[in-house]
Amino acid sequence: MNIKRFFTRKTVEDESNPLYLTLREEMRISRENNKIIKRFEKAKARKNVPEEEYLTTMKNPDNVVEFEDLHTFFFTDVGTVKAVNGVSFDVPQGKIVGIVGESGCGKSVTSLSLMQLVQEPQGQIVKGSIRYRASNGKTYEITKMPRNRMLQIRGNDIAMIFQEPMTSLNPVFRIGDQMDEVVLLHVEGATEKSAKARSIEMLKLVGIAMPEKIYDQYPHELSGGMRQRVMIAMALSCDPRLIIADEPTTALDVTIQAQILELLREIKDKINGSIMLITHDLGVIAEMADLVVVMYAGRIIEQGTVREIFHHPKHPYTIGLMRSKPSGKTVDNRLYSIKGQVPNPINMPDHCYFLNRCDRVQPECLGEYPPMFWHSPDHCAACYWSKTGELCDDEGEREKESNDE
Repeated sequence: MNIKRFFTRKTVEDESNPLYLTLREEMRISRENNKIIKRFEKAKARKNVPEEEYLTTMKNPDNVVEFEDLHTFFFTDVGTVKAVNGVSFDVPQGKIVGIVGESGCGKSVTSLSLMQLVQEPQGQIVKGSIRYRASNGKTYEITKMPRNRMLQIRGNDIAMIFQEPMTSLNPVFRIGDQMDEVVLLHVEGATEKSAKARSIEMLKLVGIAMPEKIYDQYPHELSGGMRQRVMIAMALSCDPRLIIADEPTTALDVTIQAQILELLREIKDKINGSIMLITHDLGVIAEMADLVVVMYAGRIIEQGTVREIFHHPKHPYTIGLMRSKPSGKTVDNRLYSIKGQVPNPINMPDHCYFLNRCDRVQPECLGEYPPMFWHSPDHCAACYWSKTGELCDDEGEREKESNDE
């Protein structure tokens, strides 16, 4: 008797069309995926790779990072999850780029791809380019960079504030030992004494009272908010050129959030660095970001300056996100929510991924996935309705009035 696994695939005709996998089919998928994984792992395991193989040039010298057609997949026993499926955007020098979208849309996987921290062996960058211009003036192709060479950049030039402070700190080491390790590893000529002084200085910088006491404590002795501030202090210890902040204020109260965001802005200005700010909070994006990237189901569906996105959104999903935030204006005393669910990431449709949730569907939407339609040098959206430039005039004005208030 065949063992069957069930999961749902949403289609235009039937939103609950079932797809069954027999055990034999599951085993076949697993074998095929293992072959693909071994090929990628073999390429990564090479040693003594000449630097010329992963050196490149930036298309725009004013950028710190350039993502181009990035594809990061997870090869599972029931199919291939296309977590990041053709993402392209730039992070300019000295700017804050905000990345927003629902949970599971690919925001964190995009940043982990840049750090070479995608969970292996299932997770692999299968296609595309990530170009990074380091502080030494060289430009590296991250997707081809050896693991040992990446260790010299990760944590030093590029630092990441992880989303889960509860699990990101090692529970068996004291806070001070974990912070000192970053300085000793990346700062040339650092000693145990200078590393401790730097760690305590950073703990003070993020607003932790009695930093000398916190330095000697274990993670379990701190609250969630305190651990989050320790993670931020650790990330900023080496004055990184690029800071990836993945929900950096999740565990913090409102007043501390404001302090941390102001601290990130000051650090950025001090070192003329850049920030990739990943968050669900549109208020944080409006306050902090210069450029905004809106992601949905592994793709970028709209991007532009913060003013263009907030005042003249061109994609129904972007409008839905803005209408979902509490603003004091409700219909029948209920908060707005976007109807429906994200398509199954293993069986993505050929048409627009937002089709089943959109209230502006037209016949053209049933065709191939929409390309990016440009409305200004910085503003574009992947929506057939938006190509006329008139998609969201009424909604945009409503959001503008709401934001102004």
